[in-house]
Amino acid sequence: MGNFIACIGAGLGWCCCSASASLISSCCGNDKPSTIAPGLHSGRKRSVLLLLISIGLSFLYQYWVGPALKPMYANDLNPVLAYLSEAWLEGCEQYTLDHNENSTLIFTNDDLDRLEVQREKCSGNHGVYRVAGSAFLFYILAAIAAFCKPTANRQAWPAKFVLFFLLVAGTLFIPNEPLFSPILMNIFRVGGFIFVVFNQLIILDIAFNVNEHFVEKADKAELDEGPGTGKKWLGAILFSCAFLILASLVSIGVMYHYFGSCSDNNAFITITLVLGIGLTAVQLLSGEEASLFTSSCIFAYSTYLLYTAVGRNPREKCNPQLGQDNNIGGIVLGLVVTLLGMAWTGYSYTAHRAVGERSDESAMLQHNHDNNERQHQHQHDQGQQDPKKTTGRNRVTGLVVVNHDHRRQRKNNNNNADDDEEEDYATTNNGPNQDGHENTPIPQSFSNSWKINMILSLICCWYAMSLTSWGSVTGGGGNIANPSAGRGSMWMIISSQWLMNFFYLWTLIAPKLFPDREFS
Repeated sequence: MGNFIACIGAGLGWCCCSASASLISSCCGNDKPSTIAPGLHSGRKRSVLLLLISIGLSFLYQYWVGPALKPMYANDLNPVLAYLSEAWLEGCEQYTLDHNENSTLIFTNDDLDRLEVQREKCSGNHGVYRVAGSAFLFYILAAIAAFCKPTANRQAWPAKFVLFFLLVAGTLFIPNEPLFSPILMNIFRVGGFIFVVFNQLIILDIAFNVNEHFVEKADKAELDEGPGTGKKWLGAILFSCAFLILASLVSIGVMYHYFGSCSDNNAFITITLVLGIGLTAVQLLSGEEASLFTSSCIFAYSTYLLYTAVGRNPREKCNPQLGQDNNIGGIVLGLVVTLLGMAWTGYSYTAHRAVGERSDESAMLQHNHDNNERQHQHQHDQGQQDPKKTTGRNRVTGLVVVNHDHRRQRKNNNNNADDDEEEDYATTNNGPNQDGHENTPIPQSFSNSWKINMILSLICCWYAMSLTSWGSVTGGGGNIANPSAGRGSMWMIISSQWLMNFFYLWTLIAPKLFPDREFS
């Protein structure tokens, strides 16, 4: 009986392990042999999955691990716990009672509670820097690898996930100073600034696609259902534009009421209002360079950045949110922007336009054409008319196009659909194949570009700043504990908003100023 139960247990264990391995393999990607090259959208979705995991781990480090390591653990008999407490509290000593015990001030219970909240906020922020820093380093290394070898974007994903988790685990034992604060914190601020400007391209690309989709729906309805039936789709566009513009104007009015007690806040709000209305007017007069929907999206994005900037003002009379334990609204809006950038990077079929890359589809078509030309030329030179002599398996390091009959056979054998995509989009090495003619690599495209990883590294910087209020420490109902950080982040956000609006203005007027140049 015991052997029977043991056999059942072993069988169930084997089934669970196999299912878990299959699930992990499907998420992380199989480690293909060198004869199978990257797929049409190789590595993009897996890169976004890793970034999504890093955001979840950041919440774990910020709201559980960091606050759990209290100052009293520094004298714990457990050496590991004592070391972790010291490492995570380094740079946060001013928010502990031990640091203020020699002060002449008399601390009330409210003061002690405020110090405790600020200490947890400080250690939690450093927890975010640990995870975001690991992801940032991972994507920088991935960008270097993809620059040197484009196939690196799809290779060895199980090993890449293991490397990332080891980096995150290793940061547990690294002291806060100087790596995480101030080095990484300032890197994240600069990266967040760059992402704010670059995110304009993401919003414009999405807005153009949505506007074009609705116009196509309207045209199709006019053809299929008769005149006047497409007005509902055009009405949906106008409704969306009106909603975004109205929401922006109402939000600006609310900010005048709550954040308008200071001259600098009033200036920021007024400039944003003028820019929003002015850019919309310029767009309406510029012709077909943009659409009303894109202008309304940019206006709404500028209003969000305005709210983020005035919410960083370190003066209490200028900022009614100052001292709140958590700015839930700001965190949620920041995550929405983060997820929007992630979805665009991983799933958009027009993302290549924003970074000056070729689309994967056009690169593949060009490669097919070049291969056919070379094959015909080779058959003509050699006097070979039998296409079977030109078949054979090459050693693959980049993009190959396989026979479509072979692809159908693979599908009929119930192989993974991703494998078909991987084989269909590969690059062959330079050098002769079995028939002696040369195969040239496919032109660079978005999916095998190092720019994907650089975009994701900027998103790491942005979400790190969104979760940590750009490095400021607040909470406990008091003033901001590090006002210089709040003031610096306020100016970085509002200046990035101005720069972003300038670039949008340039896209509107440049084709008119230089009609002989191509700006598409």
